[in-house]
Amino acid sequence: MNGADRRDATSRRADDRILEIVVEILEAEGYDAVQLREVARRARTSLATIYKHHANRDDLILAALQKWMDENRYSGLPRASGGPAGESLYVAMMRLLRALFEPWERHPAMLTAFYRARSSPNGNVLFRSGLSIVLPAGLEVLADVDEEFVRDLDTVLSSMVYGLLGRYAIGEIAITDILPALDRTVFWLTAGYEARGQSRRSG
Repeated sequence: MNGADRRDATSRRADDRILEIVVEILEAEGYDAVQLREVARRARTSLATIYKHHANRDDLILAALQKWMDENRYSGLPRASGGPAGESLYVAMMRLLRALFEPWERHPAMLTAFYRARSSPNGNVLFRSGLSIVLPAGLEVLADVDEEFVRDLDTVLSSMVYGLLGRYAIGEIAITDILPALDRTVFWLTAGYEARGQSRRSG
């Protein structure tokens, strides 16, 4: 390893430590507690080092959330995408959704932080990055499903998820209410889709 490689490795380790501190603060104290000077103090680094990697506080929080989601929320997707032969669409969809949402149930403060970060100027970065990870697993589950239904399912579920996250973030529902609500939604949507398919075949 030459001098440049060593500097790069040192820089990556410093940034990893900074992001770990941000995650710790988000989980223990909440979104508003993430202040750059406090992060620098806990990470035993300088503000200049933080700004070297992240343009501002919002971008720092986004990077920390992305790192956490890569390590936690999306880690179960490879296992969730492959189900047994003959599995119903409802069961396959819920297996995927549970892999996505059960980590939030274990880390509720991170869900609140995610919801708030989505509203920041670059919050769509989280959505695009997450979509690139989730999409292959979703396409595998929906491989034999009509495109029209896939579009309808996306419209309903995306609105449902965002609404449920918002209700949780303001304290209207518990975090454990999210998956049951999605379960019922997916059940009735897929039941209607499958009933329509049976009707067409019998007709």
